Amino acid sequence: MATIRLLPDQLISQIAAGEVVERPASALKELLENSLDAGSTDIQVSLLQGGIKQMRVTDNGSGVAKEDLMLALTRHATSKIASLEDLESVASLGFRGEALASIASISRTQLLSRQSGSKHAWRIASEGSDISATEPAALDVGTVIEVSDLYFNTPARRKFLKTESTEFGHCEEMFTRIALSRPDVSLMLQHNGRALNRFAVAEPERRFSEVLGSEFVAESMPVDESAAGLRLWGMAAKPTFNRNSRDTQYVYVNGRFVRDKVIAHAIRQAYQDVLHHDRHPAFVLFLELDPNLVDVNVHPAKTEVRFRDSQAVHRFIFHALHKALAIPTGVSNAMTANQAQYNPFSPQPINTPATSGAMLYPTQQSQINLSAHEPSGFYQTLFGNTANQPISTAPLAADVLPNGAVMAESINEYPLGFAVGQVHGVYVLAQNKEGLVVVDMHAAHERIMYEKLKHALDSQTVHMQPLLLPVSFNADKLEVATVQEVLAGNQSTLQQLGFDIAILSPNTLAVRAVPTMLQDADAVTLARDVLRDLREYGASRVLTERRNELLGTMACHAAVRANRSLSIPEMNALLRDMEATERSGQCNHGRPTWFQVSMADLDKMFMRGK
Repeated sequence: MATIRLLPDQLISQIAAGEVVERPASALKELLENSLDAGSTDIQVSLLQGGIKQMRVTDNGSGVAKEDLMLALTRHATSKIASLEDLESVASLGFRGEALASIASISRTQLLSRQSGSKHAWRIASEGSDISATEPAALDVGTVIEVSDLYFNTPARRKFLKTESTEFGHCEEMFTRIALSRPDVSLMLQHNGRALNRFAVAEPERRFSEVLGSEFVAESMPVDESAAGLRLWGMAAKPTFNRNSRDTQYVYVNGRFVRDKVIAHAIRQAYQDVLHHDRHPAFVLFLELDPNLVDVNVHPAKTEVRFRDSQAVHRFIFHALHKALAIPTGVSNAMTANQAQYNPFSPQPINTPATSGAMLYPTQQSQINLSAHEPSGFYQTLFGNTANQPISTAPLAADVLPNGAVMAESINEYPLGFAVGQVHGVYVLAQNKEGLVVVDMHAAHERIMYEKLKHALDSQTVHMQPLLLPVSFNADKLEVATVQEVLAGNQSTLQQLGFDIAILSPNTLAVRAVPTMLQDADAVTLARDVLRDLREYGASRVLTERRNELLGTMACHAAVRANRSLSIPEMNALLRDMEATERSGQCNHGRPTWFQVSMADLDKMFMRGK
């Protein structure tokens, strides 16, 4: 066996560099974090050949004293922590004392710095393990660090670097992360002598717009929630502004960019009901909490953290985002009072459309009170009349002017306005104060039914509707076996979902009851879908982790189908229910349920004013 020996300091630093400095972008991250920890308000970055040839970071921070310059390039020397207590409550971005020493060990590094009150700056340089003596230099207050020829003394490692454009792309992404996290700091990025990005000090929303584009801000919702010493703030994009990759996802914990599985899972869960298939949400979110409740000393790169109570953090983030995404369609601050007064389950008068041909809005004449005892055709099928529960609609009265128009106050009262007609039995057209609203009636009603089913299951009030004549159907062995297993093990699973399914023979099942809200759906198809999920995932998983997928399937069966002709009151009732339903801007699969076409857009189409 070989003799155990101490490794030389240079080799130790190069081993550490393998963890800290994976590529030029890793070195740039450490240099920028040092500038921020020094209190800089203006940082300039200059790169040559993607940062491989040279990276230069200039800041106006507090600077480094002459006697500390040598220590700055020494491993495990830092001004940011001095004890275990400091390590457990780190508030700075850097603290390990490894970054500069690791970078210097694999490059040609030059460090110039001047503190306020000093007559001049001081300079120190290193080439691998060789460190020069300090000498006077000319510089304003602040620090300039120049890293050249990265990996010049470890050629095997340099071979792993990618092309110049690839390495610059990683550096630019690192610069972007810093720019998003500190809108109070001005930053500039140059590459090969050309200025590419320049961000002045700005409010967070403006900085987000400058970095990620104005479309991101326009399609995002502000988030700001606090509870039990935790705060989550930032912007989360609407589900319709989704991406095919995770390239617009930024999460910061106490100002530090992190990739954390707990946070990522909470965000995915918050978006799961409204995001389409394999698309990814976009967001810039900042989590603030007591530094003692999070361990940032998990990995040398400091992009991983560990929470003392990860479940509490998960719940907090999920509920904060879930609340932001749950705002009903078109509801603004001005609408919240009107929203609170609207009870979608109480019987209220509704107005019929005028019979004068062109006038399609409700008038104050011919009022009809729609209730469970006074059905109005397909309206019962559309909104699922439940036992002992009246069908509901919102008041739709509008003041009609002599020329047949509807007064603006009436239109302004409801975000989605009033229905004017239907296109090919698929889309509902409505007029609101902004212009034209186009609604996909199946997608919208699917969301409404889905939210009602979730609420009913959560409150254990999924009412069962016995069928006058049970519906029997030929079933395969797996379907019969699934019913046998459920009936033998936990019959309440089917009952909780509102079903009563019996075995008539080895190859025949009978549906004796279905959920009241789904009484007009195809009982056989509905039962087969439920049994398929029970067979594949088991009764316990269906009511827990697979619950939303199953309810989404049930809601799809209950939703109004395309090519169905609706009356104006039925269309208006759908619009009112959309306004009162959480997340009604998207269906269960993440598709949009409605679009707004403004008057300006319509004028542009018809070249009005030109």
